[in-house]
Amino acid sequence: MPHHRSVVEIILPEPSLVVLIGAAGSGKSTFAARHFAPTEVLSSDRYRAILAGDEADQSVTKAAFARLHRDLTSRLLAGVLTVVDATNVEPSARRALLVRARTAGVPALAIVLDLPDTIVLARNAARRPRTVDESVIHRHLARLRRSLDGPGPGLGTEGFAAITTLHDPTEVDQVVIRRDPGPLSPLDR
Repeated sequence: MPHHRSVVEIILPEPSLVVLIGAAGSGKSTFAARHFAPTEVLSSDRYRAILAGDEADQSVTKAAFARLHRDLTSRLLAGVLTVVDATNVEPSARRALLVRARTAGVPALAIVLDLPDTIVLARNAARRPRTVDESVIHRHLARLRRSLDGPGPGLGTEGFAAITTLHDPTEVDQVVIRRDPGPLSPLDR
């Protein structure tokens, strides 16, 4: 008998940092495009494309993330909701983002796309010509699962204000995102 899940509602404080986490091919960019304005999303692929003319060019990854982090810092300090669209499967990658959010006094929320391997691999294969080597995807999936399931400290101990983990495409497709502007300041009354 199929298992039916209720619709997942994610409430985002404004401003906040939204960290998308998932293997290449898990649908992070599609999710970001569905729920956020293009101006709210900082994508590692887009920064690689800006620097090298090719979003798959890994040789510019360090420079791409330097620019992404610089722009992230500026946006968070300006009090603007910002989404980081990158794999973020490594604790060190997430730590760099969390430090920037803490410095700006902005909560960080994680949205994890932990889809079955077969779905991620099939989606990757359909991304021609932007496919990622399967060994890289398997490595991403292993690192993601280690962050979620241990051993050792996991995602829940890193300092996110909230973590939403989505396990299947139907759940991902039905997510509802609501923005919470927070309490009105005396100037807004």
